[in-house]
Amino acid sequence: MSSVLITGASKGIGRAVAVELAARGHRVVATARRPEALADLDVDQRLSLDVTDQDSVDRALAAAGEIDVLVSNAGETVRAPLEAIPLGEVERLFRLNTLGALRVAQGVLPAMRERGSGHLVFVSSIQGRLVLPIIGGYGASKWALEAIAETLAIEVGHFGVNVSIVQPGAVSSGGAAGAKVYLKDEDPYAPLYAALPLLRGETVTPEEVAAAVADTIDHPRPPLRVPVGAPAEKALRARKEAPEDEPFRLAEIDW
Repeated sequence: MSSVLITGASKGIGRAVAVELAARGHRVVATARRPEALADLDVDQRLSLDVTDQDSVDRALAAAGEIDVLVSNAGETVRAPLEAIPLGEVERLFRLNTLGALRVAQGVLPAMRERGSGHLVFVSSIQGRLVLPIIGGYGASKWALEAIAETLAIEVGHFGVNVSIVQPGAVSSGGAAGAKVYLKDEDPYAPLYAALPLLRGETVTPEEVAAAVADTIDHPRPPLRVPVGAPAEKALRARKEAPEDEPFRLAEIDW
């Protein structure tokens, strides 16, 4: 079994991944900014790790010991039209969702490369391949994450290190409900915000995403991209087949 470090394991997908991998017999190192939130997880280690803080990452990796698999899951979202989203929020999303993922990958990669084995698993989203209105800042951070992950797959593959990108659609983790919203009273973008449930489509559970992550880790030849669930597969297939000369729309909205 593998030694797996998970970022953002205090709730949602990250917590479900920790439970699933521990049940499959893997050695799980669960991490979060608030390690007390991990207290009830039955895992090998529970560590403090803030992916936006280099010292925090260094301390956690030193305490974790040898890591075979990194599940890079920590991330957040906001709701705002790009016309009005505070640029500080966009920077925060990139620091957390994109650069944070790269920071931890940089921490584990030297040992994986020297050992000739390892696996980087990035929890992305269908929004790493298509866009949804009002979630553009989050989507941009995931597009950038997927560019980083695919580049890493090319750079580290011949050292024996695998890279996988897990792509769920909407997940019933509560993350969207807790997202910051930047819309004014009588906002002109309110119809788009109201249509988000339709645009996001059917949800999958954190446990379904966790099973896909665990199956990817256990796969003898893990794929680069792993859509999670029929809704994600349908949306990504539609995006791939759509013409490139106009914006892609999952659904039409009555403005």
